[in-house]
Amino acid sequence: MVASQWALIALFCLTFAGLIKYQRVPERVFALAMITCLGFSFVETDDVLANAVNPGLVTLILLVLASFSFERTSILRRLSAVMINGKPFISTVKTLVYTAIASAFMNNTAVVAALISTIKTNRVINPGKLLLPLSFAAILGGTLTLVGTSTNLIVNTMLIEQGSDGLGFFDFTPIGIVALIICLALILLRQHSLPDMEVEQLKNPDYLLEARVSNDSKMIGQTVEENGLRSLDTLFLVEVIRNGRLISPVAPDEVILRGDKLIFTGDVSKVKVLQQFDGLTLFAEQDGLLRDNLTEVLIKPDSAVVGKTLKRAGFRARFDAAVVAVRREGAALSGKLGSLIIQPGDFLVLAVGNDFSTRTNLSKNFYILSGHQPDNMLSGWRDSLTVFGFIAAVMASVLTEVSLLKVLMFYIALLVFTGCLTVNEIKRRFPLEIWMIVLGALTLAKALESSGVALLLANYIEHLLAGQSAYITLIVIFVVTLLITELVTNSAAAALIFPIAYNIALGLGVSPLPFVLAVAFAASGSFISPFGYQTNVMVYNAGNYKLLDVVKFGVPVSLAYSIVVLTLLPTFFPF
Repeated sequence: MVASQWALIALFCLTFAGLIKYQRVPERVFALAMITCLGFSFVETDDVLANAVNPGLVTLILLVLASFSFERTSILRRLSAVMINGKPFISTVKTLVYTAIASAFMNNTAVVAALISTIKTNRVINPGKLLLPLSFAAILGGTLTLVGTSTNLIVNTMLIEQGSDGLGFFDFTPIGIVALIICLALILLRQHSLPDMEVEQLKNPDYLLEARVSNDSKMIGQTVEENGLRSLDTLFLVEVIRNGRLISPVAPDEVILRGDKLIFTGDVSKVKVLQQFDGLTLFAEQDGLLRDNLTEVLIKPDSAVVGKTLKRAGFRARFDAAVVAVRREGAALSGKLGSLIIQPGDFLVLAVGNDFSTRTNLSKNFYILSGHQPDNMLSGWRDSLTVFGFIAAVMASVLTEVSLLKVLMFYIALLVFTGCLTVNEIKRRFPLEIWMIVLGALTLAKALESSGVALLLANYIEHLLAGQSAYITLIVIFVVTLLITELVTNSAAAALIFPIAYNIALGLGVSPLPFVLAVAFAASGSFISPFGYQTNVMVYNAGNYKLLDVVKFGVPVSLAYSIVVLTLLPTFFPF
């Protein structure tokens, strides 16, 4: 191999390492790989521009934009109303089946986020028995259709780049539905092994609240007990922060001093009790917001405030809101609110200002669970138009010669024209991260192919597997992708492995289609790691699970899923 080919192999390895190291920003890793390819002339500018408007990539972007309106319809609310009632087993089956069906056509992260609250407050099934199965059902549902998950769309995009017509809308369905049925049966059989959530947690989730003693407070010089801080209803004084020093536990005879920060835990609905204490100012009031109009939100995995402290996040300027309290399920919080680093899945109670509901960045950063909801839900004829319009668009692409891309162009235009989707919403929620991941992956794949590296790699693997059948190679590709998707995001795993799998198939002289679908199914099959898929992260926190709970429950599901896919792939898509 020449020096440029070795350099490309090194770039591929560095990209893989970067995806593991910087899991939160895969788009930046792929963007850097793309710029490097362009800078070293592994690809030309025309190649990058052609990839940027790849028909598969444009289709993916249009589907994501369409999902913004679909998420605002009444479907999930209606599903929530009929899921959990009657006998526990029937309720469980309905919940998992409805979740899977909804995830086949909608963003499964949004589906899970919308249903978590319903599941946690139900009194038919203990949420601990249902939250992890909910995530798995959403993952399995995403494998049913071309639009069920971004992984399928990314693989389809890269397949189209190879000159193929692409995958059909229901090409995934025969294998996906068998995997869904068998894995759901296994989930139902093993559901009892999951731990219960404590009933007390369901009633009064403990938030962390901070209040500061002002310089002229009448509480100064009196003990905790004398100030009545030990007799609060469902609120408990757990820490005092004084001049940077943490005092915990707080003794009844601890004297309150000027500037003390009092850290409470308990039921956030009782926060107004603290108004009764002279000179006690809540953390949110330091930003000038009152304690009225409280709103509970869940931090999204791709929120701009993840990884920042509450002070650095600049809530007041960014959202016209201030943080009253924080809750992180499965973890005990301690210290000052302003110093807490925000993580995906954190629950925040916000005191919101008058402009909160008009801010354009809410849906990008939060799932709003209760309280002051922005007035952006669809209703009436717009609700029906969005749902039935999407169904009509899908059917038109399946039953006629019209491409899904062309149908989606008309569907998006209809949504914008009727006000179901606004231009401002498109601008603020444009899926730039997905676009950059796919563009970077397409560019890297183009460089690997044009330089001959992909062919050399395929020939090497063919030699390594000499005498082995194409089926053995398919199993290896599937298992490698399955393991990688637990280390990096599912989209990144699919984008990274596709060019290798495709060229190996060509090197073996067999149809690339089963290899392509193996990458798609494997990249979606994250059942072992609580951090390998966004929905797993959400329920892991919400259900107070331990790592071992997820591994023990997920390994049999992962094995069953793998056996079904690897058994049926050669049957439906022969070599």
